[in-house]
Amino acid sequence: MKFTRHANAQWKGSGKEGKGILTTASKVLNNTAYSFHTRFEDGKKGTNPEELVGAAHAGCFAMQLSFLLGEENFTPKSLDVSATVTFQDGSITNITLNLEGNIPEIDAEKFQQIAHKAKEICPISKLLNTEIELKVTLTN
Repeated sequence: MKFTRHANAQWKGSGKEGKGILTTASKVLNNTAYSFHTRFEDGKKGTNPEELVGAAHAGCFAMQLSFLLGEENFTPKSLDVSATVTFQDGSITNITLNLEGNIPEIDAEKFQQIAHKAKEICPISKLLNTEIELKVTLTN
């Protein structure tokens, strides 16, 4: 399977005083504001690249894990994934995926195994050149 997706960023002004907007072809983001303030300060009233990377990674990982669980005949009731993206000295240095899953009839060891495989083969994980940590909790 091959497909492409499109997004657009528009920036006006200097790095610190300027402002930008982000728009995706799907219009889920539609002239969504971002700025120095939303990226490096309080993050309110707009988004930032690290937040978007975190959302993309959490979403991709959860979907990949669901596919892998299905291959093993498990159907999750829920997979809750949060991504914490750490930015330090001009680089994303770490992403921690916190996974809480409710999957009937799976044991913790099998869940760990499948979750770690999902982390390794998730397309967003493979894209990123940073340390990716995974913390797994099974709640049945």
